[in-house]
Order: sequence, then C-alpha cells, then structure tokens
Amino acid sequence: MSPRKPLAALGAFAISAALAVAAPASGAVAGPPGGTTAGAPGGISVVGDTSPVHDPALTIDDDGTWWVYSTGLLNRENGGTVQMWSSHDDGTTWAYEGTVWDEIPAWIDEHFSDGALPDNLWAPEIYEHDGTYYLYYSASRFGTNNSLTALATNTTLDPDDPDYEWVDQGPVITSPAPIEDGKTFNAIDAGIVTGDDGTPYMAIGSHWYGIFLVEISWPSGKPVEGALENAVHLVDRFAPGNRVEAPYIYERGGWYYLFASFDACCAGADSTYKVVVGRSRSVTGPYLDKEGRNMVGGGGTVLLESNGPVAGPGGQSVHDGVLAFHYYDGANEEIPYFPTLGLHRMAWEDGWPVVDQTLAVPSISAEPDDVEVAAGGRAVFRTQAAGTPRPVITWEVSDDGGATWRAPSGGQPATRGDGSSVLTLRGVTPDLDGLRVRATAQNAAGRTTTEEATLTVR
Repeated sequence: MSPRKPLAALGAFAISAALAVAAPASGAVAGPPGGTTAGAPGGISVVGDTSPVHDPALTIDDDGTWWVYSTGLLNRENGGTVQMWSSHDDGTTWAYEGTVWDEIPAWIDEHFSDGALPDNLWAPEIYEHDGTYYLYYSASRFGTNNSLTALATNTTLDPDDPDYEWVDQGPVITSPAPIEDGKTFNAIDAGIVTGDDGTPYMAIGSHWYGIFLVEISWPSGKPVEGALENAVHLVDRFAPGNRVEAPYIYERGGWYYLFASFDACCAGADSTYKVVVGRSRSVTGPYLDKEGRNMVGGGGTVLLESNGPVAGPGGQSVHDGVLAFHYYDGANEEIPYFPTLGLHRMAWEDGWPVVDQTLAVPSISAEPDDVEVAAGGRAVFRTQAAGTPRPVITWEVSDDGGATWRAPSGGQPATRGDGSSVLTLRGVTPDLDGLRVRATAQNAAGRTTTEEATLTVR
C-alpha cells in the first residue's frame, strides 16, 4: 500500500497561467474582473494561475478573498512547502501567492533522518478558530506510513498585513503508531470539524485501516490525551490496498457529510480517483451512503468521477457549499493532464450534495467585429460564448500583427451571466491603429478563441 500525493510532473514545471500578462496596452479596460457563477450551483470555470494545484484546501476570508492552499512542489522546488493561491472574484481568476515558508522546517528532516527525506509537504487543511488560522499539513516517506501531520498558525491570511507570519507549532500526530483497537493508520490528510457540542475533531487517514476521527482541543489544535486510543473508525473499504483517503467533514442542515477520495490518484490520464460521500446525524458517525451502506465496510456514494478531459478528481475540501478538488486536465494542450484546480458549487437534493458533471466545449455565438473610431474616442468590442460549465472569457491584444499577444491593461472585464463580455478601450490614440483584438472562452471542457478583430483609428 502506498499513499498518494507527490506527482512527478509537479517538480518539473513552475507555475503556469492561463494567460500570460505582458506589458500593458495603451487603452484601459472598463469594469473590474468578474466571475460568472457567484452563488449559482454548478461548475466554476477558473482562469489564471490554476496549475499545478494538488489537494486544495479552500477558505474564504472575511474580506471576500478566496484562498487555496495546496501540496508543495516535488524535489523541494520553491522549497517544497505548502503553496498559496488567491482569488478576488468569487473563485474565477486565481493568482499564485508563493509558499508558506522558503524551506521545509528542519525538525521535519530530523524526524526522517534515518532514511529518505520528504520531497515536499502534502495535503494542507486551513481552519479558523477564535481569530487564529490553523494550517495543518503532512510530511511522509513516500510509499510508507512513516508520516506526520504538523501545524502552523497565523492571525491573518493576507501576506501584506504587517502581522502576517506562519508560526511553526511542530508535530500534531505521527505514524506508524497504533490507533483505535490497535489498528495501523497513516497520519496524513487532516480535516478539521466541530461537533454540535463544540468539540473539535480531526479526521485523518490514508490507505492502511482507512480514516479515523480524533478529538483535538483549542487553542493548541492538537489531540487531547488518549485521543488515538479513543479514535472513531469512520471509513474502511475492507478491500486490497484500501484506497481511501482525503477525509473532509462538512456540516449542513443538521447532517454531517463525510467526503473522501477513493481509488488511484496521481496517474494522469489513468487516474481513477473519485469523490464519494456519506452522511450522519452525529459527527462521530456512523456515516451511511444513499443506499444505507456504512462507510466502514465499503459504502460511499460517488459524487464526482472522471469525465472526458477531467481525469481523477479528488483530494477535496468544502467551504460554504463549494467543493474544491484537483484533477488531471486533459484539455491542457501545453502539458496534458497537468494537475489543476477544480471548483464546483454543489446543489442539494433530498439532503444530499449533487454536482452536474455535464461538459461542453465553449462555442462562440457572437464574434467581435472590427471597430473604427476617431482618435480620442472609445472602442468597444463584444463577444459571447456558450458551454458547460459556463465559460469565462478573457481578452488579448496584439500591436505587432498577431505575432505576440498580451492581456489588455486594467484587468479583464467581467463575463456576464448570459456568457457575453465587452472590452472597452477609452481615449484611443493614433498609435493603436491596426491593434488586433481576440477573446478566448474557457471552461473545464476546453477553450475556444474568437476570430481576430481590428481597431482602426481615424
């Protein structure tokens, strides 16, 4: 048995963006960046810095900023520590914000000094309690359950805040060690949840005997005395390899929903990872699926699985009804099946989460027209696209006859609810004569680019 996590491709590439932003054009873009699916159930199409994201932990700050923390890069690239990403438009456009630390803490290397050292830090979890952010993360000797989950704390998520500092709080839980009834487990993939009586717990585990629930306490964020011996067994497939991991428990409407990942991760197009769910009235279970099968014993209703270019979705977290996960992107033409961020605002039917996995490549329903305008005037380009999930439209301009393209200055205009987008260039100058303009509509199924339009300045 071997845990998931490190993917060889992660160490080979730096952060990739959906659009490279170069020097600004002379014209300004009207309107702030905007998402297309705020509040509506369904897939959220994402653009910007969305790869390589693995095991995303999603949270939303008080100021509305969306944050994702994810597994570090292999071979200690960029230090190998937990990566950070932010969005200011409800999860549509993402920017890479660097890593929590410049290097893996020295005490972790000391812990693993009798053999191979961890290549990177895995599977973060972010949880706020009483004004403190608790960032849990894992380190492991790959292919074994010689693992640990550790903790860092901060009072803010904003790297520009003068009080911003991730303080190392050391180890939280380690394996190999016996857990409930002498079973073995793997101390990775922490997920924090609070019971209805206010007691905090950590769900944890991968392969071996599966997933367990361990009581912790505040403000330490660490297990209470006797927590391992008194752990509750939540998920065990009773199958060779016991491929279950990445627990996340989410409370809604008096039910606790246990999300987990089943099957094989980290094999690109061949990944069979999928997200399953069960529910319970009690945080300690038992968790049953839609058919009434206990998740200790193989139960688990499939919520999200491979579909077309979306291969091996899993490693999930949930925040405010939004399911965050990674998948291997078959629509990525530059690096096929590179791990990328997926987001889906879940619908709920009969007390169960539902996702619509319908995929349709974007199609352009309205091409941008050529525009002629007097110097000092305003040039307006419009386009519209359809697709499922609803695509995001991003614009590009070229002033060298289409040899190179760049994002227009001022940011991207919003993609509207009807799938349209309007690029406005104000106060155009004679040097913009001949500027070429195009737009790309993108979703998880792929991307489609419009015909080029030309600006003529009289």
